[in-house]
Formats: sequence, C-alpha cells, structure tokens
Amino acid sequence: MGPPDPLFFVDRALIELPWCGKRQRLSEEMSTGENQLDEAALEPRLIVESGIEARVAEIIEPVLVDLGFRLVRVNMSGQNGLTLQILAERNDGTMSVEDCETLSRAISPVLDVDDPVDRAYHLEMSSPGIDRPMVRKSDFARWTGHLMKCETSIIVEGRKRFRGTITDVNEDGFVLQRDKATYGDEPTVHIPFETLSDAKLILTDELIRDALAADKAAKAAQVKQAQNDNE
Repeated sequence: MGPPDPLFFVDRALIELPWCGKRQRLSEEMSTGENQLDEAALEPRLIVESGIEARVAEIIEPVLVDLGFRLVRVNMSGQNGLTLQILAERNDGTMSVEDCETLSRAISPVLDVDDPVDRAYHLEMSSPGIDRPMVRKSDFARWTGHLMKCETSIIVEGRKRFRGTITDVNEDGFVLQRDKATYGDEPTVHIPFETLSDAKLILTDELIRDALAADKAAKAAQVKQAQNDNE
C-alpha cells in the first residue's frame, strides 16, 4: 500500500550542512564541476540495506540520480505506525526543504507502482543531518578530523565497536585516533572499509562549525554556477 501525504524533513535538529579566452575558461570550469558531480553521483555506498529496505533502495535510487541527488540510507521504523525514512542529498552534500518536497513527490508514485511495502506507511524524506551516517569513502575523506563511531561486521584488533577521530583515509580504509583508549589498546586503529556495518559522525561544536562553513561554500558555488548558466 502506498503512503499518505509525505512528510518533509531537512534534519531532526539542524539543517544539513555539508564538498585562450574567458568563454573557454568558463567552459572548462563548468565541465570540471560537472565531472566531479557525476563522479559523486556514481560513487557506490559501503553500507547498504537488506530485506524490504534494500528493495526500496533499488526502486528509488535511479530516480534520485536522475534528479541530481544520491541516496544515503533507507530505514523502516515503527514510528507513527510505520515510517519509511529516506535520507538523501545533492551531489555537493546540500539538501533543502524544497529538495525534500521535490524528491518525495517524485518517489511516491514510483513506490505506488512497485508497492514494496504491504501496508500503509508514512514517507519521511530527510537530509542525512550533521551527525550523519557515513556510507561512502568520500564521506570519510570529507570529514577527516572529526569524531565518529562505527561498528564492524568482523572483529578488528580485538573489537567490533569503535569511537574516535578520523586522522587518515586511503582507498582501503581509514585510521581512527581512539577517543578513550583502554589499557592494552593501541592509540590508533586502521579499519578496512569492507568490514564496516555502521558508521556515523558524532555531533560536536567543531563539526557544527565546519558543517556550516561547508554549507555556505556549497550554496555560494550553486549561485555562481546559476549565474554562469545565465550568461
């Protein structure tokens, strides 16, 4: 059964704050920016859903990509009877209330046709939030220097749960400076991406500051791009 009127959220606490001649140079700059956004849209997620949530993700992700967005996470919960929460963002990491409305209206009819959920539910479209899930390699690179927590599917250096600051990222994984290393633990740990089962940023004053700055820069870039398109 399809959803009733969708709910729109940008965040549960704060707005998601996220990454010859003049004409030739402008064309090159626009082409570079478009290529970067294309790469962002095509980057696979490290952490994906299972069951009904995976089916929902399979249905809606092509719609998001066509509209210039990318999927972050799908989550079903018992809130308000049954709520289907979809976290998404633009390829530059931003997400507005208007974006949520646009995506919800685009996704609702597609879900009605495929009907992956067998009973009535509320559709909640939201940004990932500042204390966001970390689901792509680029998320770890973007938020290097910030505090996070994660779980692994297998034991890594004696444990499966970690909390610390991201200090380095490479193609295979990332390094955490442990927040509170216990006796016998090394101060840092390398966690392979392939072992991750969950990962999320932890809200701090520093994260809020940097997220605000990133959001401001992304919006300024959007305005500049719109001005260039109109010239």
